[in-house]
Amino acid sequence: MASTIRCDIVSAEAEIYSGEATLVVATGEIGELGIAPKHAPLITRLKPGKVVVTTPDGEQLDFAISGGILEVQPEMVTVLADTAVRAQDIDEAAVRKAKEEAERVLAGRGEAMDVAEAQQRLAEVSAQLAALERLRKNLKH
Repeated sequence: MASTIRCDIVSAEAEIYSGEATLVVATGEIGELGIAPKHAPLITRLKPGKVVVTTPDGEQLDFAISGGILEVQPEMVTVLADTAVRAQDIDEAAVRKAKEEAERVLAGRGEAMDVAEAQQRLAEVSAQLAALERLRKNLKH
């Protein structure tokens, strides 16, 4: 059996995932991080983006997060996110509408939110759309 590490992904609202993994990939502030069993301990901030968990049977689970903290201990990796959602639970229509609104604000044609909030929202919805695309690609194979 392959070596595994425990992975927990939690948001402010709920526990999103808890289980064993052979690899966890997330987007840190300075780039992609790949966490495998027996990884050195670390704590880092995460950018809005995707988290991909590879299970012991080889399945890849995609999650979209709004940013947060990644903590690695010798036997466990924890993702603490403000918001997190499984790719298959994303409402594509709502995400596309939110993306359009954020882009409109950034282009100077909207007033509903300030520029910083619009940039954050655009990063979040872009991560969700990327997770959806990856899920669709995996389903085709």
